[in-house]
Amino acid sequence: MAETTKAAPGRARRTPGPTSTRGTAAKGTPKAADNRASAVARRRADDEARVEYFRQMLLVRRFEERTARAYTEAKIGGYCHLNLGEEATVVGLMAALRPTDYLFTNYREHGYAIAKGIEPRRVMAELYGRSTGVSKGWGGSMHMFDTEARLLGGYGIVGGQLPLATGAAMAVSYRGGDDVVMVQMGEGTAAIGAFHESLNIAALWNLPVVFVIINNGLGMGTTVEHSAAEPELYKRGAAYRMASMRVDGTDVIAVRDAAREAVERAREENRPYLLECTSPRLRGHSVVDPAKYRTKEEKEALKAADPLAKAQLELQEEGLLSVEDIERLEAEIAEIVTDAATFADESPHPEVSTLFDYTYATPVPNDLPRLPADPLFRV
Repeated sequence: MAETTKAAPGRARRTPGPTSTRGTAAKGTPKAADNRASAVARRRADDEARVEYFRQMLLVRRFEERTARAYTEAKIGGYCHLNLGEEATVVGLMAALRPTDYLFTNYREHGYAIAKGIEPRRVMAELYGRSTGVSKGWGGSMHMFDTEARLLGGYGIVGGQLPLATGAAMAVSYRGGDDVVMVQMGEGTAAIGAFHESLNIAALWNLPVVFVIINNGLGMGTTVEHSAAEPELYKRGAAYRMASMRVDGTDVIAVRDAAREAVERAREENRPYLLECTSPRLRGHSVVDPAKYRTKEEKEALKAADPLAKAQLELQEEGLLSVEDIERLEAEIAEIVTDAATFADESPHPEVSTLFDYTYATPVPNDLPRLPADPLFRV
């Protein structure tokens, strides 16, 4: 069950008066039949959505597993953080956004890039540091950026994305559009200054931004209970009179519905929203973290909470997926992931001369496109 704190209202909503109250249609009337047909149609649409969400979750899981393998093969360098265990949260959040809505993430963003509509080939090529990647091979795992998909960056500095996302929401508001900005962060980010500054400005200026805390229980290796005086992080929205909610991040439908409420409130009322998704990660903080700080009991609990296994079991029990369906999906996803890895492997490395091509979005006067160690002045 999601928990909600009420905030000061934004634009007032019209409340139906007594004349708007209608009784329930009598059983057997055309109205009742229409209601039943509508309910059946909604259930059918939701069932179809759940199967598609499972497919997307499976794609993110297998993609990340292949990423971990490629890292051990030294095909991926630098830092690398995976979405393993957070697939329901990733897919549910992205399902709530329009294609024109903006997304800012932290450095754990591979799954978000895929769920936002970026081809797995381009995501994997970026991880490999190839010119066909999302950021032309210069961003790597932590710095994906695609204006067409409106993914405006993964950020390696903890909380670095929050002021930027708030600024983007200000630009949307200033221009009079109805787009929404969503900014994702880990639970550790809720302790830094940029978090409080961004929420404060967003609330003061009525900005259409949804702040999403992915609470996987650990800031690297430190539990939330040991680092936060108030471990239920969604409650921090109350300090800024901001509506907030906590939701089970292992339930893709619960995440989607909570995110839809947050996004539509931001869109319709031009008010910010704070959403917390409790979404335990299955592995360590990064690919190279063995997570020795977890006890055997904690590891068993994580395994039991695996959102992919949970979703698969539910779909099978309800007759929405058969064993054959799952085998077919696994084969389809394996082909996509293998193709992405092959594409990345065969793609060229970027030319060194392009290193500074995207330093600025537009040309800047007196910019020196020199490489490190080049002389400042040429004789």
